[in-house]
Amino acid sequence: MSQRNLTRYARLSIAAALITMALKIVAWQITDSVGLLSDAAESLVNLAGAFMALAMLTIAARPADADHAYGHGKAEYFSSGLEGGLILIAAIGIGAAAIGRLLHPQPLEQVGIGLAVSAAASVVNLGAALVIHRAGKQQHSITLEANAQHLLTDVWTSIGVIVGVAAVALTGWNWLDPVVALVVAANIVYAGIKIVQRSVLGLMDASLSPEDQRAIQGILKRHTRERVEFHALRTRQSGARRFISVHVLVPGDWTVQQGHDLLEQIEDDLRAVVPNSTVFTHLESIDDPASWKDLELERDLEVKP
Repeated sequence: MSQRNLTRYARLSIAAALITMALKIVAWQITDSVGLLSDAAESLVNLAGAFMALAMLTIAARPADADHAYGHGKAEYFSSGLEGGLILIAAIGIGAAAIGRLLHPQPLEQVGIGLAVSAAASVVNLGAALVIHRAGKQQHSITLEANAQHLLTDVWTSIGVIVGVAAVALTGWNWLDPVVALVVAANIVYAGIKIVQRSVLGLMDASLSPEDQRAIQGILKRHTRERVEFHALRTRQSGARRFISVHVLVPGDWTVQQGHDLLEQIEDDLRAVVPNSTVFTHLESIDDPASWKDLELERDLEVKP
């Protein structure tokens, strides 16, 4: 699946957000529950995040050009970072509304109908989240993964709200409604922080996941033999694209063709175990002392007169 085709999942998220937001607003108006109001507010954030995801996936799908030789994949991190920020803003609003209702409890109305409408919205969210999450994992798209995580958080939020509102109806303890809303807000804060953290790591060119690193090391170990070694391994991720760079040390008396054949095989093997990757290899002589200056990744720069 091409990067461009990923935008259809963002459109699915927009449709799901519109449907669930409408249903949850109806549920809130029926019951006057601050918990259901908080749930509807999160759906509004879902909608904003979905539109941002669509915009950034469209940009990320653009091919590399003269000004962006490595492509536009990092645009995905802006989307996931904004979505994480929107989640945190929503949590603040939910918390403020819940505290106000906690200080001034009010009875709920027509709970049964309101909960049924809210449950229907949760089913829509769950279906969209599972489809988007699977696509995000398969295509290594942090935007889709963040969007799916947000939708799944919304599902769990809705379940918590439904349980809380039902408990209020059964016990008559009206203070339970705002307490549930506060718990929901805390859960949303946690999800938002995790999404923002991952976005920051991507923008800071953090290394690939431990699973990818182990796969890379396995390939390099397979090709390691007498007088063939590797060092200066670098990895990073840019949206759905992964980048791998490694120096390959071979005997100094090898021909250019021998070295080239080995690098081609290594690059093919790395791309096989780390999909969507661009691999850079640098051939060095194992007999040249200068080759070993790369052990710390950066050579010391000498200022020459």
